[in-house]
Amino acid sequence: MKPMNLLFIAADQWRGDCLSIAGHPTVRTPHLDAIAKDGVLFQNHFAQSIPCAPSRASLYTGTYLNRHRVIENGVPLNAELANIPQAFQKLGYEPALVGYTDTAPDPRQFVPDDPALKGNIRILPGFDNFLGMSSEHVPRYWAGWLKDRGYQLPDNLRDLYYEPVKDYPGAERRGNTFAPAPYKKEESDSAFLTDRAEHFIRESADHPWFLHLSYFRPHRPYLAAEPYNHMYAPEYVPDFKRRSSVDKEAAQHPFLAYLLDQGARNGSYTEAAFPRDDNSMRQLRATYYGLMTEIDDHIGRIVSLLKETGQFENTVIIFLSDHGAQLGDHHLMMPEGYFNESFHVPLIIRLPESCTDRQPGQMVDAFTENIDLFPTLMNLFDAPIPRQCAGRSLMPFLTGQTPDKWRSEVHWEVDFRLMDVVEGYDPPDKVLGIDRDDCMFSSIQDKQYKYVHFAGLPSLFFDLRSDPDEQLNLVGHPDYSERVLEYAQKMLTWRMKNDEQMMTHLVVSLDGVVNLE
Repeated sequence: MKPMNLLFIAADQWRGDCLSIAGHPTVRTPHLDAIAKDGVLFQNHFAQSIPCAPSRASLYTGTYLNRHRVIENGVPLNAELANIPQAFQKLGYEPALVGYTDTAPDPRQFVPDDPALKGNIRILPGFDNFLGMSSEHVPRYWAGWLKDRGYQLPDNLRDLYYEPVKDYPGAERRGNTFAPAPYKKEESDSAFLTDRAEHFIRESADHPWFLHLSYFRPHRPYLAAEPYNHMYAPEYVPDFKRRSSVDKEAAQHPFLAYLLDQGARNGSYTEAAFPRDDNSMRQLRATYYGLMTEIDDHIGRIVSLLKETGQFENTVIIFLSDHGAQLGDHHLMMPEGYFNESFHVPLIIRLPESCTDRQPGQMVDAFTENIDLFPTLMNLFDAPIPRQCAGRSLMPFLTGQTPDKWRSEVHWEVDFRLMDVVEGYDPPDKVLGIDRDDCMFSSIQDKQYKYVHFAGLPSLFFDLRSDPDEQLNLVGHPDYSERVLEYAQKMLTWRMKNDEQMMTHLVVSLDGVVNLE
């Protein structure tokens, strides 16, 4: 069989419910829908952490937060952990990156003043073929592309992400995210990344390749070029999942109260930057959906090129996200808290036609996690799965089978001790009256119940069948005391089973090292 290509597409902050094939009432994603119909859609897929860097560390290494310990954006990723592009290098590929990975380098690998330890480029080791980047903090690659196309650049390149067209008709009425970007849709950061990806695919048609296309959108600041800024009417976006007031929402838990207070007053999601009135929030969602459809259009361009160049039938296509976002649910904005909107993400895997046992059109309801991608790719490309991987291969689902003893719940973890450093919030430990090392929580969830355990704060327990919007905390309710204990014990068992196991299968004996696997 001819060696396969791998097109690994990631979007930033794409909520798992936001696909038209998944039944979303507003957003339209025809090109992703088509890939899903020719592949497999995983409907209960979850990220393992928030924000970007912790989540992507799990995605790229197949490990939970309690193993890789990238607790925040900018925290280094341990170079001893294997990752997806390095594994493909061993298979003879030259993995290429268009976009970014948000993985800070391990400083132990560099001299103290090495330029690699400065700035926010953060390219995952293994992506030696780097083809251009666009991120909130480093727009210079995109800016150079715009300049070559005759665009007049602003003095501050960050304005490319933040400054809309001034005095745009209707902006006062529909909210500050309605005004479009000052550039054309063909000049957006998503268009730039797609242009780089198309160039790579055309140049690589004569040999097998691996391309990671990592889009920045629909990540904030929710600035969309025309026509995506007005593609969706705010009155048709879904209603918010939240209590009737911020005060009532905050009463659920001290950590939630902290987030609601800090998000309104500090950091980049303040009331001044993103007004919380219903009108502005509905328009923000509408703009968010427009950015999603823009990404979908660009993915359509990529698929058309693959077909045009005869590469589609031999290319594995993966689409997923690092995490979701709250977008007004529970009165929160960014990926934060312990609610599903921040962790439920899409996953679509399309096997090429050369895989004769593929079963396209499946919609998998089982719980899957981003840590499953690494072992899945190794399985698909006939490579050994690194022992560090806590996830499992999804290959049985892709061939219409049900795996033995598949997980019945999903897990995620968050360490929020650095929110003052990264987000500009007041120190969480001081505000909440806990130790810095207690600023963390773990969550376990199955089809009915969800348990959230905080190190230094009260726990939460939800009955998702009777309370799908997670508004009623049942910890302390006498009818659920045994259930709470049961799920606390389940979480403890899960943590014990996912301790470090890199050498637990080896014994040094009189005859030398014995491998017990």
